[in-house]
Amino acid sequence: MDLLLIVLPVFLIFFAGWLGQKLLGFDIKSISKMALYIMSPFLAFRTFYTNEVTMDYVYIFLFSCLLSLILIGVTWITGVAMRADRPKLSAMILGGAFMNSGNYGAPVVLFALGAVAFDYAVIMMVFQSFLMNSIGILVASIGGKENASIRNAVMQVVKMPVIYGAVFGLVLQLLPIHLHETIMNAVELIADASIPTVMLVLGMQLAAMQRRRVAYRFVSATVGIRMILSPIVALLLLYFLPISDSIKAVLFIQASMPAAANTTLLAIQFDTEPDLVSFTTFITTIVSLLTIPYVLFLIGV
Repeated sequence: MDLLLIVLPVFLIFFAGWLGQKLLGFDIKSISKMALYIMSPFLAFRTFYTNEVTMDYVYIFLFSCLLSLILIGVTWITGVAMRADRPKLSAMILGGAFMNSGNYGAPVVLFALGAVAFDYAVIMMVFQSFLMNSIGILVASIGGKENASIRNAVMQVVKMPVIYGAVFGLVLQLLPIHLHETIMNAVELIADASIPTVMLVLGMQLAAMQRRRVAYRFVSATVGIRMILSPIVALLLLYFLPISDSIKAVLFIQASMPAAANTTLLAIQFDTEPDLVSFTTFITTIVSLLTIPYVLFLIGV
């Protein structure tokens, strides 16, 4: 019951976005662009600026990279075997390789393992955000309707302000340079607004989604990769990493999360099968109501 109370706010935000879209009919792409280009850079900056770098973070980053690359490879092979075209293949990779480690995973870690573990969950969220806003943008751009070349896709990554927000925050932390409280208050306000905005956009996209256009067999394959294969691969990787059991528990929980809501933003921005991506995110989030309690049971919570 307590776990459901942690998950409930996520679904309430989804519903608010869905209801708002049904009643008022927002311009989803404009709101998505605002969240991606204005709000998200502030969130990335704050996270990198306020979290001190240690050796554990190196292992967490290594885990994040290996997990994402393995899942991308498996999803690509699966999509090719299913004869998916380029947009659908990119959409499958977005849904299969990137998990909702921030506005879903982090609260679950906080409830299950406490405040100390929550700090590691935030670091995992930062690295996942970095991968999503580099590799994820590359994948979304290649699969978009404009059929971008590799060179053009790389240029899309370079243009993304999220990357610069993260780098700027890390540089200020390492120098170190302390920003005035007034400036940080402004950063905090925008950063805090980014996560619920992303969740609202996902709810809006679900309301605008045309189900007849969703290729359900591709959704099913992606859900299996995200919710079943990802935790298994995570366990294998964690076995070889020299980190504490508490950090391993955090990473295992995060790897078991549903598809990231931010993938919907990327799919909308680059027109990369947004219905398929948003429906995959929705289904994996519903499935997680059954799988996350089992994951917590496995780690002894």
